[in-house]
Amino acid sequence: MDSALATLRLMAAEPSFALAQALTGLASASSLFLVAAGLSIVFGVTRVVNFAHGSFFMVGAYLAVTAIGWLGGGAAGFWGGVVVAVLGVGLLGVLVEVAILRRLYAAPELFQLLATFGVVLVIQDGALFLWGPEDLLGPRAPGLRGAVEIFGQRIPTYDLFLIAVGPVVLVLLWLAFRRTRWGVLVRAATADREMTAALGVDERRLFTGVFALGALLAGLGGALQVPRETANLHMDLNVIAEAFVVVVVGGMGSVVGAYLAALVIGVVHAFGILLFPKLTLVLVFLIMAVVLVIRPAGLLGERGAASRQGAPEAPLRPASARLRWTAAALFAALLALPAVAGGYVLVLAVDVAILALFAASLHLLLGPGGMISFGHAAYFGIGAYGAGLAWKWLAAPMVLGLAVAPLAAGIAGAAFGWLCARASGVYLAMLTLAYAQIAWSVAAQWLAVTGGDNGVLGLWPAPWAASPAAYYYLSLVLCGGGILALRLLVHAPFGQFLRAGRDAPRRAEALGVAVGAQQWLAFIVAGAFAGLAGGLFAYAKGSVFPTYLAIPRSVDGLVMVLLGGVQSLSGPVVGALAYVGLADELARGVALWRLVLGAAIIVLAVAFRRGLAGAVGDAAARP
Repeated sequence: MDSALATLRLMAAEPSFALAQALTGLASASSLFLVAAGLSIVFGVTRVVNFAHGSFFMVGAYLAVTAIGWLGGGAAGFWGGVVVAVLGVGLLGVLVEVAILRRLYAAPELFQLLATFGVVLVIQDGALFLWGPEDLLGPRAPGLRGAVEIFGQRIPTYDLFLIAVGPVVLVLLWLAFRRTRWGVLVRAATADREMTAALGVDERRLFTGVFALGALLAGLGGALQVPRETANLHMDLNVIAEAFVVVVVGGMGSVVGAYLAALVIGVVHAFGILLFPKLTLVLVFLIMAVVLVIRPAGLLGERGAASRQGAPEAPLRPASARLRWTAAALFAALLALPAVAGGYVLVLAVDVAILALFAASLHLLLGPGGMISFGHAAYFGIGAYGAGLAWKWLAAPMVLGLAVAPLAAGIAGAAFGWLCARASGVYLAMLTLAYAQIAWSVAAQWLAVTGGDNGVLGLWPAPWAASPAAYYYLSLVLCGGGILALRLLVHAPFGQFLRAGRDAPRRAEALGVAVGAQQWLAFIVAGAFAGLAGGLFAYAKGSVFPTYLAIPRSVDGLVMVLLGGVQSLSGPVVGALAYVGLADELARGVALWRLVLGAAIIVLAVAFRRGLAGAVGDAAARP
């Protein structure tokens, strides 16, 4: 607080300092706008939430550094390298659209997310293979290397150039969409894709062009970032989170909204670093959460434009006799596992059981609830911290810690679920991500309580559960019981009401179903079971870290559910087993294991729409 007051006094005494900080924010806003504009355009027409858009930004930076090196120094070499990078990323975008996404336009948006996540893994290891693990430092832009003095403050010339790039690109996009036939077709497809196709417009060519334009803008953003930032393998995930925030705050599909949101977030972030340094990691997500609570469709978005549901599913039926016998045989094999397996296999089996419960809790929201969550790791991490902090500050035994974990996560689910009640589709997904990032920021920066990045250490199982076999049996019982409880809930009236609210919310409300209350209860239940998984994970690893609440953990849950199959109650278990097993085998035996894993995920998303469990069920049902 004292530092914030001192900064405010400095800005009041020297307005030029505030101006310099605002210009820095505007420069960052322009770079962010280039990425967000492409993401928004692609979503507006194709309705694809492209998780790989940040990868195009990263490839643009790497290609720019490489191309500039090939073409030599000077203005021609630098700007020629930028052009080469932009065109190269555009071609990469065309390849991704034609080879992968063209086969998924009719699929629910979750499968598109899964496929684009696979593309992220493929491109990340591809960049590692081509450019190596070291950061690449690019040259400064010729003619823009100096600084301009404005009211006594020296502002980098390149920052002023970037500030001008944003409005120029915005105007060019406006002219392209308003003054060209192609732009009219893009606007028509954005407003009503089905009617545009009925009028004879070639959707495939239009979608390819739009996706190429989005990739070009992301590549341009990455290439222009080279004089300000080294090209590195973390650029993709770092920029995609903020780009999603900009697009959602501005309104999905609105380029003008994306520009306004980028300006707001860029400037607020620039001043937030000085005024609220402890909120720097989460400031943009706080802005998004506030905007979406007030305007669920963003600043300039239209309600309902960001959600597309799949066809209603067939009614749930009790498990067949074959499935029951298979489950019984599997459970018997799991009981016998410690007798035939070593310690490493038991540790891996504990991880599978815990993550299967975590995925099953997320499946309750995604499947029966039809609610996309990008922040489910919040409940997993809060459960882990609940157990860890109970041990650290109250010396609580393991049994009490495992009781605190689901309780703390269930309370968080009640709070977050109530705040998310007005949102739907991608807006709901981003709102859950915002709250998860807020929880992650608290865990990372509340050093006095959580230990920050040092975490909570020394959290080990009780003596009666300390051996690998004993903890394996404990995890098997608790996780298996949790998965069974979730299955029973889905078959209960609560699950039927939840599915009714997903498939036909207005009809369900007319029949007396409190759809909002059922969805809120689903958040609480899913949060509690995810918290139990987090508590078990904390004792299994002997520690708790902020990474338990981070975005990659939420992505892991999504991938496991989608790999197994959203429409199958056994899907989360199958998905967890396949994902953990495949990742472990590849990480130990394959150098570029992310590339292989990403390719496998893409194939599953394209070829097995119902997931592995659905594919096995279909095969078993054939005569």
